[in-house]
Amino acid sequence: MGPMKTILTSILTVLAIANMGASGRQVPKLVVCITVDQLRGDYLDYFYNTFGEQGFKRLLNEGVSYRNLSFSFTNIDRASAFATLFTGSNPCFHGISAEKRFDFYDNRELPALHDPDFLGNFTRDRFSPARLLASTIGDELKLASQGKSDVYAIAPEASQAILSAGHAANGAFWIDDINGKWATTTYYKSLPWYVDRYNNGPESLSARIGKTSWEPALPAERYNAFPYTTENRPFRHHFEERSRDCYPDFKTSGMVNAEVNNLALRFIEYAGFGSRSCPDMLAITYYAGSFSRKNSSDYTPEIQDTYCRLDRCLEQLFAAIDRKVGMSNVLIVFSGSGYFRSEEIIPQDMTLGGGLFYPKRCVALLNMYLMQLYGQKSWVNGYYDRQIFLNRKAAEEARIPLEEIQKQSAVFVAEFAGVQSVITDCDLRNGNWYEGNAALYKGTHHIGRGDLVVELQPGWRINSEEPGSTVELVRNNAVVTPLVFMGSGLKPQHLYREVKAEEVAPSVTYILRIRPPNASRQQPLHELAQR
Repeated sequence: MGPMKTILTSILTVLAIANMGASGRQVPKLVVCITVDQLRGDYLDYFYNTFGEQGFKRLLNEGVSYRNLSFSFTNIDRASAFATLFTGSNPCFHGISAEKRFDFYDNRELPALHDPDFLGNFTRDRFSPARLLASTIGDELKLASQGKSDVYAIAPEASQAILSAGHAANGAFWIDDINGKWATTTYYKSLPWYVDRYNNGPESLSARIGKTSWEPALPAERYNAFPYTTENRPFRHHFEERSRDCYPDFKTSGMVNAEVNNLALRFIEYAGFGSRSCPDMLAITYYAGSFSRKNSSDYTPEIQDTYCRLDRCLEQLFAAIDRKVGMSNVLIVFSGSGYFRSEEIIPQDMTLGGGLFYPKRCVALLNMYLMQLYGQKSWVNGYYDRQIFLNRKAAEEARIPLEEIQKQSAVFVAEFAGVQSVITDCDLRNGNWYEGNAALYKGTHHIGRGDLVVELQPGWRINSEEPGSTVELVRNNAVVTPLVFMGSGLKPQHLYREVKAEEVAPSVTYILRIRPPNASRQQPLHELAQR
């Protein structure tokens, strides 16, 4: 054998060994998807000095950390964000464009996942994932393992739990608004004994809530990240068990994440994760948004305390995972939900531009305009979630082409002050939209979409004129949302490029060596594919 052939043979041997090593890397025994609702990456910077070493800092120091995760559509909310993260697709494919929907035939607002066919366990609510039109990470794991993998989800809210669990999961659990128990739906067949025991025992939230108060976890002077904080004194919030807002308020407090951990740690201890031949999955949702009882809560000690307590919860969770399964056998996927909700109080003598947009008045004037064109009928059903719904039955009976009445309506509504743009359902269905309207297309689904999708200018406020409702301020800010992959042999990296929310699911399934969710069109993040 000549020298050149010897060199080539050696090179090929080295490459073959390297490829064998890459393909032979162990698939994680457990995937823990941690999603923090309303997480803000800038707050991680501001509050960094209040964190310990084994929570947020461990994530950022030991994981593959991306600076910002972006969503490709506007008007992001809880349900649309979670569906996107776990399906790897946008609402135009997975079908969940908002937390709630409005049934104009029955004239009532319903949760997006409402399903009368399934009863609840420890709740009166009836939910299922039936309206989610795409598979999730957990669904694909169940398919690949032929049902052997266990998939569970735990979250404060039903939509978070169900959408992160998917269709084929063993179970999804959330805190009921009425009784404070860990609730689920009979759609899922599993109710582990340790969940039932916790709900009925002295450690349950419902047994403790009357004696529970939220106070700072650190001395008040440590919460000094903002010079805009008007209250430097320690706070104390009680939760009155007999109040109808007791548990909903609790779920927006810094205390809720410890309650999530109470159940999550029981799953880590008793569920047998990592002991099966196929990987298991646990989806955990925490909360980092504003406290419902505080206005302008971007700059309060409460929000700083929420992050401090969340840091401790992460430390506790990671310690339990290390002890029970071993971090080298576990893939941690950590991300936020890409939006942040707060109420802003604008002083009366201050003007910031913009104005008030009144949906009811807009609909009434539109209906009068269409009466002039087509006759005395009720041509508009109503407005909901920045969409206008026309009376399609009336248009059909009058033999007016749907595309025509939609275009006439769009031209009229576009003239309203505060309206940035209007696009019709027909144009979105037919592909007659340009790049500026791409976010409106991606953020809606043709089933149940309004006839007009309205985009308002930032700074304008939406006054629904409904009793008890608040004025919604339109903001088009991008919320800095970190994405971190930790464990499973991944080497630490800090990456400052922006990544898409749709890339999360196919990246997780790549590491699991299974197919991505069926509506996912993105490739896995190349830093993870090269590990």
